[in-house]
Amino acid sequence: MQRFTYVRPSTPAQAIQAMADGGPGTRFLAGGTTLFDLMKLGAEAPRTLIDVSRLDTLAHFDTSGSRELLFGALARMSDVAADRRLNEHYPALSESLAKAASQQLRNMARVGPNLLQRTRCAYFRGGEVFPCNKRAPGSGCAAREGLDRGHALLGASDSCSAVYPGDWAIALLAFDAVVDTLSPRGERSIPLRELHREPGSTPDIETVLAPDELLVRIRVPTSQAGRASTYHKIRDRESYAFALTSAAVAIQLQAGVVTEARVALGGVATRPWRSPQAENVLLGQLLTEDVARRAGQAAFAAAKPGRQNAFKVELGARTVTDALLIARKRAEQT
Repeated sequence: MQRFTYVRPSTPAQAIQAMADGGPGTRFLAGGTTLFDLMKLGAEAPRTLIDVSRLDTLAHFDTSGSRELLFGALARMSDVAADRRLNEHYPALSESLAKAASQQLRNMARVGPNLLQRTRCAYFRGGEVFPCNKRAPGSGCAAREGLDRGHALLGASDSCSAVYPGDWAIALLAFDAVVDTLSPRGERSIPLRELHREPGSTPDIETVLAPDELLVRIRVPTSQAGRASTYHKIRDRESYAFALTSAAVAIQLQAGVVTEARVALGGVATRPWRSPQAENVLLGQLLTEDVARRAGQAAFAAAKPGRQNAFKVELGARTVTDALLIARKRAEQT
């Protein structure tokens, strides 16, 4: 790890000014659960770190609103996951946090920066031994001819097939979340569906955020579908593992017929992935196991597997199916 300058501002405005003063090579630091790993691996080498972890004004969250849920970007994942109202009214959101990482990491990690975590692709994290366009643009993609068991089925390009690794973003996407940011140009709001970019020919550019832009808040519109929701995650081991496949689903039923459906996929795409194809299969249908299965298959109809990850097509479809049946049970209990 190379030497760096450490700055700890007292207000968001000071943090933005420190970023402007620092110039290229300056990074915001929150919980550090991802950035420090990448610095030790040499995948990140910031010259200046701006520690925003003690900006208490960004740590508040409120799940009691009638129009939207508010999450300060620096709220701790463990605190949000344990919120009683969130557990009762939006289980998919609380489950996506509770199933992420370990309890120790959830005690440190913050909900805003969690959206910006970088891929767990072994080639990206493996140093200069392996070509990686995300790490060194133009060097190539080792995964295209290498081990691709954990790589993307959806949204990949010739330049990169690395999977977006997070859980929280998948659940937020199902509920049409919006993020608010602050920069020297003022505040702006970005729908979460537009925050992350597919790799295309520039996989090193992962979001639409400018380098000097600080994520300050997450807003989630309230929804009656929240109660009948779940985040279902399949992984190689039961805890402290990233998703092979996951699904965040939320539904509303009227006499057993689906009147609203939300389906988002994790562990299978280069960014958080919403599936209107699966949602369209569900709408207006009696939610039987067969309909749920057809929705799961529709979610992966456009999948493009590699050599070792084709099993994720069927696994992903079953993940969606099982998530829908869990949501149906919850809908029937409300």
